Amino acid sequence: MTEGLRVLTMNLLSPEHADWDRRRPVLAAGLRELRPDVAALQETVWGDGADQAAELLGPGYQVARHSGRSADGVGAVLASRWPLGAVREVDLHVTGRTAGFPWAAALAVEVLAPAPLGPLLLVHHKPSWQYGYARERELQAVATARFVEGLVAGRDLPVVLAGDFDDRPDSASIRFWTGRQSLEGRSVCYEDAWEAAHPGEAGHTFSPRNPLVTAGEMALERGRRIDYVMVRCGPHGPGLAVGGCRLAFDQPVEGVWASDHFGVVADLELPRRRPGAWA
Repeated sequence: MTEGLRVLTMNLLSPEHADWDRRRPVLAAGLRELRPDVAALQETVWGDGADQAAELLGPGYQVARHSGRSADGVGAVLASRWPLGAVREVDLHVTGRTAGFPWAAALAVEVLAPAPLGPLLLVHHKPSWQYGYARERELQAVATARFVEGLVAGRDLPVVLAGDFDDRPDSASIRFWTGRQSLEGRSVCYEDAWEAAHPGEAGHTFSPRNPLVTAGEMALERGRRIDYVMVRCGPHGPGLAVGGCRLAFDQPVEGVWASDHFGVVADLELPRRRPGAWA
């Protein structure tokens, strides 16, 4: 019987950057210690007989990949310890400005977790990353939300949304996801696991205290929380309870930082009492 799951989202920083040979063992050891049940990984590489995500996670995972990737093989994947059912994808090239980012998409995977937890719908959302692309991220959030609602279509199954959303909690796209505002005539509500576990705490996942951030392309970065795990809400609240949420890879190991992002780990569980009914 399985009543809880551990979800990780982590941008690995593609191996062409920042001394991959030193970062790789730090990531591999950390991932195997965390043992996520499902993991949304960004900036991971596969092809030509190599599969970075599988190598880092170790045996026992099934992997579903975003169909688009960059010319050097960089893209996004969702990995699960449990068998995968249907895998579907929605393209998020919503304006002409998104053409240069080939893996802008949301991947929705049915995860066949054991009862009473499963099945679950895991959604790996990857919008545009650039400063000044708020409009694109708004349209991408709406497109993914519409896509998910079509897949759920009245089914009673938990939905977990995760990924590198490249927007702050006070941005329109994240406010849309967390039910604080509507966009394009549509509204949804997802519980932000970090906010549920750490109300009022910044929880930056892209921070200048990590030297890989200031050494990279965004040298003037001041710090943002841009990586999320969220749980879809029904009329009376989220379908899963947040048991805990924390940052991962937010400290160096013997002087080596695993990535320029910190990961987010959320421990989710079945609620003791189903929302929507009085005790």
